[in-house]
Amino acid sequence: MRRISKIEGFEPESLRQWKARNPRGNYGDLTEKERQDIRAACLEEQFYLCAYCCQSISGENSDCMNEHVEARRIAPNRSLDFTNIVTSCTTLKQCDDAHESKPLPLTPFMPECETEFEFKLSGRVTGKSARAIETIAVLNLGDREQNNRSLIEKRKSLVQTLLLNNGVDPEEGLDDDELIEMVIEDISKPKNGKLEAYAPVVVNVLRQWVK
Repeated sequence: MRRISKIEGFEPESLRQWKARNPRGNYGDLTEKERQDIRAACLEEQFYLCAYCCQSISGENSDCMNEHVEARRIAPNRSLDFTNIVTSCTTLKQCDDAHESKPLPLTPFMPECETEFEFKLSGRVTGKSARAIETIAVLNLGDREQNNRSLIEKRKSLVQTLLLNNGVDPEEGLDDDELIEMVIEDISKPKNGKLEAYAPVVVNVLRQWVK
C-alpha cells in the first residue's frame, strides 16, 4: 500500500452541492455524475493506482470503483464522507471484491501502511504486525500462492521489470544506500500525474536493502 492523504478542499464540488441539497441522503442516492466525480478525484489523489494492491487503474472500462474503506454497513453515517472513500481495482476475489463489509484494521490512510507490509521479490507479501496480517487476509493481497497466485505472479513480473528499467538487477540488488535512495526518489515521482504500476511495492523492497 501507499499512504493516501486526503487533501482538504479536494472533495468534488458536485458532491458538496449534492450533500447540501440532500442533508439526509446517502451514497446509494447519488447520481452517476457525483459517483464519477468522486472516482476522478480519488484517481488523481492515488496517482492512478489501486488503493490496496497498487496495480494501475485508469477509470475506464470499469477497471475501478469507489470503495468505502470503512464499509457502509459498518458506518452508514460515513457513506458520503469523501475522507472514507478511495478507488479500488475491480479484480475478482481481491481488494474491493474481497473486502465486502469486513473491518479493515490497517488502511491506506495510515502512515504505517507503508511499513507494516513487507513485499518480496517473489511477489508475495507478509505482515509485520497482527493488523497487517489480518488486512492482507481481508483484501486477499497475496501472502501465499494458493490464496492469490495471479496477483503474486503479476506483482513479481512488474516489480522486476520496474527495477530493471531503473538500472537495478533484482538478482544482485544494491549495496550503496545513497544510490538506493536516489532510485526510490525517482520511482516515487509521478509522471504526468501517474505512478508506475506497483511503484510503492518496489519502494518497499528497496527500503529493505538500506543498511
